[in-house]
Amino acid sequence: MKRPLALIAVSTALALSACSSESATTIAQNDAGTTSSPGSGAVDSSQQFPDVLEVEATTSGESASFAVTISSPYDTPERYADGWRVLDQDGEVLGEHTLGHDHASEQTFTRTQSGVDIPEGTTSLTIEGRDQEFGYGGEVVTLDWPISG
Repeated sequence: MKRPLALIAVSTALALSACSSESATTIAQNDAGTTSSPGSGAVDSSQQFPDVLEVEATTSGESASFAVTISSPYDTPERYADGWRVLDQDGEVLGEHTLGHDHASEQTFTRTQSGVDIPEGTTSLTIEGRDQEFGYGGEVVTLDWPISG
């Protein structure tokens, strides 16, 4: 009987350490009201750029990680959403993430990027998707910064 109690104590300690004052998490969605379900396969031939639907940001010290959900319904091996970038309130690029292949059978999709340094004085971040053919554009997600948790 001591073993289950020890597991509960260790699990509780790990959970509490993950919620320390040095880390915070926030989730934000784009303002367009864009809705899509993973694997829906809906195709919108008029869509020129990928849309960033949701961003989960997590901080640890001065570094941030981002889980970015993108919709790219026209995905083909010839033209697909091939990345995103993180911009500060002045439009300065703080981080870029490159996607190495199409996600034609996985719409919407979420990928992560860690280790993005966010300078002191940053008040907001914008995450913007990129298309292989047309570059950056589409719906974006903007986060107030710093996040609190």
